Amino acid sequence: MNKLTAFIAGLLFGLGLLLAGMANPSKVLAFLDLAGAWDPSLALVMIGAIGVAIGPLTWARHQSRSLLGKPMQLPTKRELDPRLIGGSLLFGIGWGIAGICPGPAVAILLTGRWQAIVFMLAMLAGMLLFTALETRRNH
Repeated sequence: MNKLTAFIAGLLFGLGLLLAGMANPSKVLAFLDLAGAWDPSLALVMIGAIGVAIGPLTWARHQSRSLLGKPMQLPTKRELDPRLIGGSLLFGIGWGIAGICPGPAVAILLTGRWQAIVFMLAMLAGMLLFTALETRRNH
């Protein structure tokens, strides 16, 4: 049941990304182009997503178990640190250069476009580099 639920949630998330235009790099880059031909439509998508998420997140904060009986695991850390800020900056720079972020990249990957393949390989390389650096840091 857990895998089926995860599959359905991922399918809905991917469909939402496609319908919202988040899988279209030119639309994303137009949203990020504040000084040029700015396209505010993705801001409306983000505001809508936040609005939809507020209710379930508020409910989840008061629960010890998920609807499927698993332990509730919500973030507890509240303070900003250099690692969070640095990671956010790297994510934003990559998003601004490519016009793609990880969720839509998976959807675009299904099209077979070489740009999506290059993006996914670069993302996986970054994840492996991070894992190696974290392992080294912890030893």
